[in-house]
Amino acid sequence: MDRLGRGEVRAGAALGGLRPGPPSLRVRAVPGGYELTGAAPWVTGFALVDVLLVAARDADDLVTWLLLDAQPAPTLTIEPLKLLAVNASKTVHIRFDRHPVPADRLVGTLPFAQWPERDAAGLRGNGSLALGLVDRCRRLLVGLADEPAIELGAALDAARDGLDTAGPDELPAARAAASALAVRAAATLVTATGARAALSGDTAERLLREAGFLLVFGSRPSIRFELLRQLVR
Repeated sequence: MDRLGRGEVRAGAALGGLRPGPPSLRVRAVPGGYELTGAAPWVTGFALVDVLLVAARDADDLVTWLLLDAQPAPTLTIEPLKLLAVNASKTVHIRFDRHPVPADRLVGTLPFAQWPERDAAGLRGNGSLALGLVDRCRRLLVGLADEPAIELGAALDAARDGLDTAGPDELPAARAAASALAVRAAATLVTATGARAALSGDTAERLLREAGFLLVFGSRPSIRFELLRQLVR
């Protein structure tokens, strides 16, 4: 823990046990520590971090957070994922087969029933990814399509204000609005760029893929519901 605090060790997260419904990752206490069985389907930065904060649930629906080494083992296998965008993130699917974790790697526990409220209060952060993409599109439109660039700037300010002022109940709609705006911004840039944007590797093409990625990244059922509603308006 001290090395983490000093920045000598980098950490990632594997949160399969926090997904709604039956947990994809289970934990049980065994002599000397714990065993993990199941899957963490979306783990970012596996080749870039040293340890993982893993969330799993036990038979009593208690969330258990454990810190384990981020490296393959006979009981821990990884599958690299080819994503629509941001493949530099080194995102993988991890499978655990009675993977042992020493008792001193326990970080904390929490009844799963208390998790949704905590999660809802922390949804603001990932919304900034969409805002950054919108601003990148806006800046690239300057000199190419000035009027859309100005309109996009005003929409960006409104989306940022919506995220900053939203409470937990309003955050899903605000997150959805930011992601929907990112798609419109990228589509505007593709249109203004013209045929060149259809070429793989063009900046507008990449931003359109990244906007598509942000429709589902860091999402929740409530955000998805709001986003589907907004996209078909």
